[in-house]
Amino acid sequence: MPTLQLTDDQVVELFRQLSPNQKQAVLVALATDSAADREARLRTTEDALRRVAAQRERNWDQMTEDERLDFVDDLVHEDRQCGA
Repeated sequence: MPTLQLTDDQVVELFRQLSPNQKQAVLVALATDSAADREARLRTTEDALRRVAAQRERNWDQMTEDERLDFVDDLVHEDRQCGA
């Protein structure tokens, strides 16, 4: 199947020409794709956090939610701790 090259404006204009039911179907498909992408990013991020926690002799899966938040906060602000 050939690929059609469209600008963003062309895509929006084509979307506007759809019937309300077609628009809803497109929005549902986009939302489903977005949710799947979000889940994949979440899994990738959690895997990375597990590895970093293990490197620091911590177990991500055994941490409470508060401990995880503190751990991530420490990672984010690590540069501030070194200078203090």
